Amino acid sequence: MKLDNKVAVVTGGSSGIGKAAAVMLAKRGVRVALVARREDVLEEAVVEVSEFGSGVGYACDVSDEAQVCEMAQHVAGDLGAVDILINNAGFAIYGSVESLSASEIRAQMETNYFGAVHCTKAFLDQMLARRSGKIVNVASVAASFGLPGMAAYCASKFAMLGFSEALRGELHGTGVGVTVVSPIAVRTPFFEHESFANIPRYSPMSLSAEKVARAIVGAIGSSRGEVTVPGVARVAVWTRHTLPHLVDYFVSSAFRKTLRGSS
Repeated sequence: MKLDNKVAVVTGGSSGIGKAAAVMLAKRGVRVALVARREDVLEEAVVEVSEFGSGVGYACDVSDEAQVCEMAQHVAGDLGAVDILINNAGFAIYGSVESLSASEIRAQMETNYFGAVHCTKAFLDQMLARRSGKIVNVASVAASFGLPGMAAYCASKFAMLGFSEALRGELHGTGVGVTVVSPIAVRTPFFEHESFANIPRYSPMSLSAEKVARAIVGAIGSSRGEVTVPGVARVAVWTRHTLPHLVDYFVSSAFRKTLRGSS
C-alpha cells in the first residue's frame, strides 16, 4: 500500500508507541487521526506530529462504543475514508487476581480488547466497501504467555490475538488485511501506573517506542499475520507452544518471585 495521502487512525496516539507511529506516518505523507482519552496530552502530540505532516486529534475513550462511533463520524467528515487503522490503545494494572478488583480487571479488557473491537467495527465497513484497507493490532508477546501479576493484561492480549487471527480469516479475499504486532517490553508511559512502582520496569532488552513504531509502519504493507518485535522473540513464542510445560515452569517461577517482591 502506498502511504502518501492515505488516512490512518492511531488509537493511544498521545504518547509512546502510538505517538511514535503517528510521527512516522506523517513523515510519509499520511493524514493521521490521533485518538486518545486525555485531551491535554493529545493536543501536545498533535502539535508534534503536525511538525512533520498532517495530524488531527480526537479525544475519545475507545472502551466506550458510543464515543468511538462519534469519533469515527468526525474522522470521516474531516479526513474522509480511513485506509489504515492502528489499534494501539492499552494499559495494564500490575497485581495478583486476588488483589485486583473485578472492575480493574474489566477495565483492562474493555480498553485493550473491546477498544480494538469497537474501532474495528467503526471503520471496517468503509474498508470493505472500497475493497482496500489495513488493520494493525498492537498486542504483545504476553499474548503467548500467562504471566503472574499480569493475568488481566495477558487475557486482553490473548483475546486480541485470537480476534485478529479469526478476523484475518474472515477478510481473506476482501482487500482488507490484518496484522498483529507483538513487542516485548517497551520503554513508554505504560509502566508509569502506580501499580508498577515497586517492581523493575525495564530490562536491557526492553525496546524503544520508535523501534516498535517502525514495525507497525512496516506491518501496513505486510501480508504476515503476526510480527514479533524483536524478531528473535518468535523463538520464545515457538518454544512456548512446543514445550509449554517447561517454559511455563521457568516463566511462572520468575514472575512469581517478582510478584511476591512487590507485595
